[in-house]
Amino acid sequence: MDLAQTIRNVPDFPVEGIQFKDITTLLQDPVPFRAAVDEMLDAYRDRPIDVVVGIESRGFIWGAILAYEMGVGFVPVRKPGKLPAETIRAEYALEYGTNALEMHVDALRPGQKVLVVDDLLATGGTAKATCELVERLGGEVVGVAFLIELTFLHGRDKLSGYDVLSLISMDD
Repeated sequence: MDLAQTIRNVPDFPVEGIQFKDITTLLQDPVPFRAAVDEMLDAYRDRPIDVVVGIESRGFIWGAILAYEMGVGFVPVRKPGKLPAETIRAEYALEYGTNALEMHVDALRPGQKVLVVDDLLATGGTAKATCELVERLGGEVVGVAFLIELTFLHGRDKLSGYDVLSLISMDD
């Protein structure tokens, strides 16, 4: 199945010049939705994973499903101020400025094997920051999985040293 055909391009969203990759069209169709989940599960089924970490917000969709199917815990990584208890923070660079992500300080135990999941790999900043949070808490990143990778942005380069999986590669 060509999963890329189920992704809708939305021009000039959220700002002019951006081609937004809308995954809602894939999610609403049960056949490609199941195919994408099954493909991610197959890639990690035999790996030792204790926890899935999902990146806000669409990473919650994929991460929670994978965690449930694997029978492991799920940990959300959120934008600042969204988690109710004590957090750690990682900042990352954007084209114009910085942004940050947070995780609860008690979200992981040292030595836990972690799969990091998000819907889209663009420049790699959010995924790299998330991996840093996992490692600061003593977790071991065993994989970083994405539905879509925008290859022309070279985000995979920021994740060198990590096992990266993307189901759909797009060059525009």
